[in-house]
Amino acid sequence: MARIKAKELREQDPEKLRQTLYDLRSELSKLRGSAQRGTLKKEIGRIRRVRRDVAVVLTVLHEKGVSE
Repeated sequence: MARIKAKELREQDPEKLRQTLYDLRSELSKLRGSAQRGTLKKEIGRIRRVRRDVAVVLTVLHEKGVSE
């Protein structure tokens, strides 16, 4: 999955942003579970990338004045 750009997110409606946030958080949960079990070896850096993407989505939501 490619990095999420804030510029692209600002063009989306709040409902689409909430769905993106939900998807990212569920992916992060799965990655953390895999890391905890020790089955996530090569993609350990993916956790950091997904966390940053969540932060970008939250920032854009707050800029728009929309709560989660």
